[in-house]
This record gives sequence, structure tokens and C-alpha cells, in this order.
Amino acid sequence: MAHSRRMFLRGLGGVTLGLPFLESLAPRDAHAKKAATPHYSVFMREANGVAQADNGESEQYWPRSTGAITQASLSGVDSDRALSELAEYADRMLIVKGADFAFSSNGCGHSGGGNQCLTAAEVSDDPSGNLSLAMGESIDNYIARQHTQNGGEPLTLYTGPRNGYLEEVLSYRGEKDLRSAEDDPWNAYQRMIGGDAALDVLLANRRKSVNDLVREQMGGLMSRSELSASDRQRLELHFDNIRDFEVLSCMLTPAQEKEMQGLAGQGTDNDLRVKMAELHSDLIAISFACDHVRSATLQVGDGNDSTQYTVNGTRLPSFHQISHRIYSDGSEGDPILGAVNMHHDIDRLHLQIFRHLLDKIDAYGLLEQSVCVHTNDLGTPTHRFSNVPFIVVGGGDGTLAQGQFVDLGGVSHNKVLNTLITATGIRTGGGAPIEDFGDASLEPGMASEMLA
Repeated sequence: MAHSRRMFLRGLGGVTLGLPFLESLAPRDAHAKKAATPHYSVFMREANGVAQADNGESEQYWPRSTGAITQASLSGVDSDRALSELAEYADRMLIVKGADFAFSSNGCGHSGGGNQCLTAAEVSDDPSGNLSLAMGESIDNYIARQHTQNGGEPLTLYTGPRNGYLEEVLSYRGEKDLRSAEDDPWNAYQRMIGGDAALDVLLANRRKSVNDLVREQMGGLMSRSELSASDRQRLELHFDNIRDFEVLSCMLTPAQEKEMQGLAGQGTDNDLRVKMAELHSDLIAISFACDHVRSATLQVGDGNDSTQYTVNGTRLPSFHQISHRIYSDGSEGDPILGAVNMHHDIDRLHLQIFRHLLDKIDAYGLLEQSVCVHTNDLGTPTHRFSNVPFIVVGGGDGTLAQGQFVDLGGVSHNKVLNTLITATGIRTGGGAPIEDFGDASLEPGMASEMLA
């Protein structure tokens, strides 16, 4: 058994029990211990840019000052800014401004932005327009293939209507190899646990605790002579806590199952966009808790998200049209009164979804070893590829700064992606940080401002 900060036992039906760190069984070398800790990464994407200072519009997204951020500052002086939605995570958050996409689009700004978002790769000439593709793999794919979980594949999820124009834009296996994403949480859950047969096993054993399902393995572990007295106490307390928890670590609660199964087949419904994103977030958290995958993406909305979001009981116009500030998906149309504030409200809504994901991951005690990122296809609604937000929450392997707001000043975002990859604990064969992700023409390196 490979030993890490979280050990795992498997029982009937593949049920996984995460164990606490046991000093007696840990690698003696500090570097080896750090390398053995599993790290998880998730990338949640919003479309259409954010309501930040641009084209004469006032700032509504970024905090007022770079430097240290606190819960008090985000919920106080910066409470009018969208990022105040994440105030409770201030001490574990790194806000990154000033990251730019390096390449131009080919006939469609939304497609070009989506193609570059997690790849830092050029956009294809053929196909072009809304059919254009990235010329390289995405960061979630790069991270996932360094591990054996889920066959080296990331968990790839999508929420919202499919209009046949510009749907998935985010996850790439390689050059022009766009990965399809699952839009139905129930389907994703069944695949995660191994299909209907595995689900039947888990449901049949719901009355049993995880301890019961892995009792033999636990007995073997407890009998190991090298365990210290403190390790035994830690295990006993952990087993007691699991029995109190009453839910299999790789399963949804009965209420979640009922809700998810009841919504099966409705993953693309406009009015279920937020609910489906939350259910997908639940699955991501569970998949990390079970060590089912090491990397995941959640694309909220298609390439030019036209969802009509409901905010404070009011159903808004198409988000894409709001981002254009007119009742049109093109360049001409009647103005949408209050569009800037509507965009700000939608930014807040997306960050609330991200907060839901953080809450779920944190509830499993995994946030400190995870890298959770909220980003966008665009920086601003005017289709600019500058000032693309990267909001990072979680400790990863300890290399990232936390409780900070940094401005990179226009650096190509391949350096952001290199930094994020390195923060998941991945290194070169020689133990060096990853500095060459993205297009080969880009200057290699990491974003030093992001480092602790």
C-alpha cells in the first residue's frame, strides 16, 4: 500500500475509506512525504468576461488594492466587488490579475478564448470561427495523465443548454482533440461508481458503515507492530467519526441521490443551470474524497453563454446579450438598461457556485491539498484576452501564496498554468518545477508573484 497523508482501504463494491496521516507508516524523508500527498485540481469556467473596468465602465470585480486580502477587507471595503462572495476563503485564496492570452482568435472571440483558457496554445486556422480548436492539450489533461486514477483521464463536466453553435471549449487531450463533457450529473455519478451494478451493491450496503465494509483490512492495519500508541488512538477516533458520519465516502446521501436521479436527462435545461452546476460540484468533491480522479473541469455555460439567469427572483435577458450590453448577439441592437449591473450580478452568481464547490471540498478536509481555480474565456465583455481572472483557492503542495491579490501586469498566462501545475506537486524527472506547458513559442517559466 502506498503511504501518504491520506491512506486508503477498499471494501465491498470498491468503497474507499480515507485514513488519517499515520506517523509510524509515513516516509521518513520530508520531501518524500510531501511528494506522496495526493493533490487535486479543479477548474471552473465562466463565459463572457467579467464586469471590470473597461471601455468606460466602472470596476466591479477586483478588490481595490493588491497585496494582502482578508475576510474583513473583502466583506468590508470591497463588499461591492464580485469577489466579496469568496470572503470566507480569503486566507486561503490567491487572486491573480494581469494574465493575458497570447494568441488571437480565428473569427470568434469566444471560441478563441475558450481554446486558450486551459491550454495556452494557438488557435487553429482550420477549422476556424466557432469551430476553431486548440493546438495543444489542456492543463486538466496534463495533470490527470501524470496519475493512474480514472485511467489517467480528468473528470469533465458541463452544465447548461446545448445550442449546437459553440458548446464544449475547455478540455483537450491534445492538438485539435477536444474532449466531450458530461452534462447529466446522474450519468456522471453512475460512471464514477462503476455503473448500475456497483450502485446496487452500494445501495444494498447503505445500512452498513464504511468500517463494516473494510473491517478485515482495518483489523490487519491495527495489528501492525510498527503503529505507535498515538497512531492507534488516531485510527480509533477516525473509525468512530466515520460511523457517526453514516454516509459511504464514495456515495451521495439518499436525498442527493433522489434529487439527482429525479433530474436525470434535464442537464441542459436553462432554468436548472445553477442547480446542475451545484450537483456537478458535489460529484467533483466526492470524486476527490474517493481519490477517483486527480483533476476535473466544470464548464458553466456554452462558449458564448446565452443562459437567462434568474437573480433575486428576476429572470434576466441572455447573458451573452448582457455582455454585449444590447439585445443582440452581434454588434447592433437596442441597449439593455442596467446591463453592467446585471453582468456584475451574474459574476456574483458564478462565484457563489464556485463557493459551493469549495464548501464541498472543504467539508471532506481536502481543500488544503487542492488547487481550485475559477477562470473565464475572456477578461472583459469586449472580447479582450487581457486581465483574464484566475481565482485560486487551496494550498496545493504549499508553493502558492495565499491571502494575496497579485497583478501580473500582462504576463502570458502559460506562466500561470505552469505555476498551477507545479502547485499540484508535479515536477520534472529531475525534480524541477514545470515551466514549459503551453505553446513552444511562449517564454517558459512560472509567475513568481504567485509563489509563497
